[in-house]
Amino acid sequence: MAGGSGERLSRREFAIGALFMAAAAAAAIRRPTKNLDLLGKAKLESVIPEKIGSWSFVSSSGLVVPPEDQLSRALYSQLLTRVYSNPDGAGIMLLIAQSGSETGILQIHRPEICYSAGGYTLSGMRRRVLRLPEGKLACVSLSATSEAKTEQILYWTRIGHHLPLSWVQQREAVAIDNLHGIIPDAVLVRVSMIDSDPQTAISIIDRFIQDMFLAVAPPIRRFLVG
Repeated sequence: MAGGSGERLSRREFAIGALFMAAAAAAAIRRPTKNLDLLGKAKLESVIPEKIGSWSFVSSSGLVVPPEDQLSRALYSQLLTRVYSNPDGAGIMLLIAQSGSETGILQIHRPEICYSAGGYTLSGMRRRVLRLPEGKLACVSLSATSEAKTEQILYWTRIGHHLPLSWVQQREAVAIDNLHGIIPDAVLVRVSMIDSDPQTAISIIDRFIQDMFLAVAPPIRRFLVG
């Protein structure tokens, strides 16, 4: 049985490798030329409201952010960081990173990278389905613990019209779009709060995200989830 699992994994790895090689070959022959940008010239600061349901914007600092290196500076076109609070005193941290590329080779730092680089220990990672006003959204939740605190995190990524749930799926999404001559844009949406109880925190985070989708215009909903 273990051998069968390994064989399936090897076949998947082979298929993924073949896809990447095909994308590289296609890129060598024909560079992607069609830009897909669902945000356009809009600014995140203006399209994401400072008032979301019962939540109000209170600060732009205190969030774990992507590593400050040349790669991250090249990847992100816009980075929005906000802390919101409601009358109950619950604090929600929102990070939205938008990325565009002129090369057709696109990556974004997933939270696993950012938090690990910051010295956090990660646990409880799992895939979830979030109910939104207009449908369902596949996302990832996890806990990040440091010596001082535990942060409960929910996030998703959109690359072009894809919603990859892992680094491998993220690479697949880019390769598929590149093969079709498309240079995709990308967005990472991360919502988190400091709480040692993941069930309580994720419940609050879910409500905040639902309120956020009700608060933004339809084109911005499309930007966030495709």
